[in-house]
Amino acid sequence: MLKTLKNKKIYNMSNSEDSQQYLNDILVKDEDEASGDESDRQDGHGSMLREQDRFLPICNIIKIMKVPVPQNGKIAKDARECIQECVSEFISFISSEAIERSVAENRKTVNGDDLLVAFSNLGFDNYVEPLSIYLQKYRESNKSDRNLFLENSYTSEDISDKQ
Repeated sequence: MLKTLKNKKIYNMSNSEDSQQYLNDILVKDEDEASGDESDRQDGHGSMLREQDRFLPICNIIKIMKVPVPQNGKIAKDARECIQECVSEFISFISSEAIERSVAENRKTVNGDDLLVAFSNLGFDNYVEPLSIYLQKYRESNKSDRNLFLENSYTSEDISDKQ
């Protein structure tokens, strides 16, 4: 059990109350996994997790999967479900690493830079450069959108002042 706790990096939590609750949650999960009953999965707060809460919406997965498939091609239901589970697990994997970084830095918000570091730490170095370029362009786009909004709001104020 100690090996399991060390693998889940529980031993370095700072707040003893939080870490105790986290330990209890992990122990409950480990007992559930050992019993083999996956229908009673719970999140960290004791509420039941439904399948639709654990996975990305299947309609979004299907839209992405259809892009490379020829127009008359079909995607089997089990293939869609398999990809849905894999993508959801991958996102959870990356997110948990990013969350650990933000918690270690005493922040409550996970940002794009946390995700980039998570990709790098987990060995997905090929993704870091394209994602950092995308993040930079996204931030520039948001900045220009904000500036455009502010310019339009000043213009409308000027018009209403003149009337």
